[in-house]
Amino acid sequence: MSATPTPTAKKDFPRPGRRVTDAARESMVRVDQAGEFGATRIYAGQLAVMGDRHPDARVIAGMAAQEERHRQRFDAMIAERGVRPTALYPLWNVAGFALGAVTAAIGPKAAMACTAAIETEIDLHYADQLEQLGGDDPELSAVVADFQAEEAEHRDAALAHGAEQAVAYPLLFGAIRIGCRAAIALSKRI
Repeated sequence: MSATPTPTAKKDFPRPGRRVTDAARESMVRVDQAGEFGATRIYAGQLAVMGDRHPDARVIAGMAAQEERHRQRFDAMIAERGVRPTALYPLWNVAGFALGAVTAAIGPKAAMACTAAIETEIDLHYADQLEQLGGDDPELSAVVADFQAEEAEHRDAALAHGAEQAVAYPLLFGAIRIGCRAAIALSKRI
């Protein structure tokens, strides 16, 4: 008598001795590059509305400069590793700028709420990538860990500048996080 097959257990990837596939690594670089591009567009939208009229614009400009450095590093990794970039660039270009402009138009605290929401999600995303990579790709792991620390600083700065005081903060925060998760999922594949 044969044993009844048991349901497949959830993968606990990465398993000891198991390497991250090239496809998984390419997906990581693709989504990270797309995300950093999206972040530069969000900050561009916020600064287009806020200009330099508000003290928080200086904080946003500083975060934007770091995001630009992140994007440039992932642009280089895309080229060095021969990774196909996301086909969703035109969408992230417009959507990122629009999200930044709309949140800044609501007010500086809403712009900060946008940053807090996105950077919360990116911190989790980068932590997941680091767990998957283990010691498999030291270069990518180092870049992700470095950028994760800066993204957490952005989240903390946004919270310190009143993100939680934004109008309808829980709704805004939750909706932006959901959108960020969707963008990550789409950019991994497309």
